[in-house]
Amino acid sequence: MSFNSGRVRAAYPALRDGTAYLDGAAGTQVPSAVIQAIAEAYQSGIGNVGGAFPASDRSGAIVAGCRRAIADLVGGEPDGVILGPNMTTLTYRLAFTLAKEWRPGDEVIVSRLDHDANIRPWVQAAAQAGATVRWAEVDISTTEPSASTTELPAAQYADLLSPRTRVVAVTSASNVVGTRPDVAAIAAAAHEAGALCFVDGVHATPHFPVDVRALGADFYTTSAYKWSGPHIGAVIADPALLETLRPDKLAPAPEGVPGRFERGTTAFADLAGVTAAVEHLASLGTASAGSRRERLLASMGEVESYERELFGRLLGGLAAMEHVTLYGKAARRAPTAFFTVAGYSPRQVAARLAAEGVNVWHGDNYAWELAGVLGLRESGAVRAGLVHYNDESDVDRLLAAVAELAKVS
Repeated sequence: MSFNSGRVRAAYPALRDGTAYLDGAAGTQVPSAVIQAIAEAYQSGIGNVGGAFPASDRSGAIVAGCRRAIADLVGGEPDGVILGPNMTTLTYRLAFTLAKEWRPGDEVIVSRLDHDANIRPWVQAAAQAGATVRWAEVDISTTEPSASTTELPAAQYADLLSPRTRVVAVTSASNVVGTRPDVAAIAAAAHEAGALCFVDGVHATPHFPVDVRALGADFYTTSAYKWSGPHIGAVIADPALLETLRPDKLAPAPEGVPGRFERGTTAFADLAGVTAAVEHLASLGTASAGSRRERLLASMGEVESYERELFGRLLGGLAAMEHVTLYGKAARRAPTAFFTVAGYSPRQVAARLAAEGVNVWHGDNYAWELAGVLGLRESGAVRAGLVHYNDESDVDRLLAAVAELAKVS
């Protein structure tokens, strides 16, 4: 592998404790540069924006810099970057803003593959507006769910869409089985029907180069804490589209775009950390020249290749164990494994692995609908997710710990 995992890992102070952090799908560790950027923002003196003093100007510059950084990360425009505390909050805000124009008989399409944060806001907004919810289904075998591809076939949208469709909400990568649907094809079909496409990019952004225009996303969401930043979420859209929307807001709050979508005072120091996290991503690869956008595309391309090889090692090792059941067999997927171990509840597996210094998640991980169709809603499963700071030793420790469970079950 040309990817320098040793150099990358050295940037993360938390990794010094020797733990194999395979819980990145729920939130990543943070590199020193991000920690320093947040601390320096506080040390320099910051104030609320719009004031007539230098500390206020510094906060304004931090906000503008954060918008530019996120725009570079996903290929959007800074004036189209809405900032907020997390993706869930922002999705609710956009869903109920869009729903102001819906009427009984209008339709929204959601998918069984998605995290509930890209399902429930649309279902609830539709209920309030009297709109109809239509469901895109995942390829699931009713007799043996673990043998299913868990693909989200794009072809089904031709039957789901109608002239009354207002929004199609779809994920760019499943947060549990990793499935990567053909978002570009789904968005193109939505646009042909006159609908908007709202793409959950939270699980995809840490693993692949992102181009919101190529995806056809009218709205694209991402969360910085999934790619080595602080707990900040963002929605990226065309500023011209945002100009047509009127969210509920306080009377003296900003009227312009994107400010009118941002409720309350933001965490300015954390925004400095977001910019530092984007710079960190741009530095992961071997490219040192070019614009930040160009470096990000090159760097994330190398991350994708590195993680694909490492994920092959993880999947191959788990698949070879007779006491392990793996879920999800999509052809294109993020490096995330969802599995159960015979004789143990997912919680027990996670606890056993934690005792060996391996962090994994368990449960439905908010993939509520997918867990239901997989028959895992009550029990859940174990989730192990790779990110760019993981290496072969992390994977091998997990495999060894899971293998040991066969001996004592």
